[in-house]
Amino acid sequence: MDTSRYVVVGAGLTGAATAWQLARRGHEVTVLERSTPANHEGSSHGSARIFRYAYPDPFYAGLVVESRREWDELERLSGTPLITRCGAVDFGLERDPDHLAGVLATLGVEHELLPRSAAQDRWPQLAFETGVLWHPDAGVIDAESAVSAMLRLAEADGARVETGWPVASVERSGTGLRVRSGDGRAIDTGHVVVSTGGWLPDLLQDLALPGAFLDSFPPLDVMQENAFHFPYRDAPGPSGAGWPTFVHKTPDIQVYGLPGGRDAGFAGQKVAEYNGGRPIGTASAQDGRVDPANRERMVEYVRRTLPGLVPEPYAETTCLFTNTPTGDFMIDGADGITVASPCSGHGAKFAPLLGRIVADVATCAATAPERLRLAGAR
Repeated sequence: MDTSRYVVVGAGLTGAATAWQLARRGHEVTVLERSTPANHEGSSHGSARIFRYAYPDPFYAGLVVESRREWDELERLSGTPLITRCGAVDFGLERDPDHLAGVLATLGVEHELLPRSAAQDRWPQLAFETGVLWHPDAGVIDAESAVSAMLRLAEADGARVETGWPVASVERSGTGLRVRSGDGRAIDTGHVVVSTGGWLPDLLQDLALPGAFLDSFPPLDVMQENAFHFPYRDAPGPSGAGWPTFVHKTPDIQVYGLPGGRDAGFAGQKVAEYNGGRPIGTASAQDGRVDPANRERMVEYVRRTLPGLVPEPYAETTCLFTNTPTGDFMIDGADGITVASPCSGHGAKFAPLLGRIVADVATCAATAPERLRLAGAR
């Protein structure tokens, strides 16, 4: 029977970060990935995720500050640049740039508030209807490279990464746990970390967790989201230089955008509606088909709001959001099993910090922040 002191299920951003943090502390770790790390059926693939500080909630904004230190350490140890700095603009009647500026001021994050006219002069490629918050230290995360870097560091410290290993269940076995695959393979362990993103609804009831834990766990709404790459009208320079990331929120729509990176040949801006996709219940129900109605909605949005782009997508894709009812992450566990769902479409920027938090919970070194535990769920 195969054995490992810790088993991490899922090799996306959170699973890779957890394996890295456990291995660097000297623990025996095995990562079980149903497919391949950062594969396109999950939420951690590609080269374009937003790193930003602007949250209306000081709790998450503070976590970003802490997370940046972990990213710096990861880049230093891996020798791999993972965040491309390009800044961020926040605007729109529901985005409240003034409030965001107050949060960033409290945390000491560099920022600037600009009236609409000044913002329009600085970024003529966007059309603003309100004043704008600018913070220059935001940027774009290369998610796939981050997963690779963390797994590489974990393996250097002795971790084992098994691909093509879909976990079907976790059961009690003697004084420990037995992780089983659908094809009869098994591994015995003392502690399991489950970080399976949109696959969690398929697995949650088969994890040998106490009934009270399962009853307290918030419902997960898995969405198949759409993302579109629109070409720049004018050559922006290397990797979209001159284009910031943005979040635009009105009473009718919330849209985010960022330089698309190598995902689409560095030729355009990735633009998507936040939670503009359709609920599918679980990742196993995804079909990868882009919603034509959402495509039309985004084309019209680009035509109206992003004059620096050609309103015809040259590439498009789907991805998964796994939402909790409040948008909060969930990191908690019981009886040797830790469940990590840092989700709701905004978890990527926290990845190395989340790995540290999950590793603390798994080793009983510390609990997760109250806000992220079942007892703190609102």
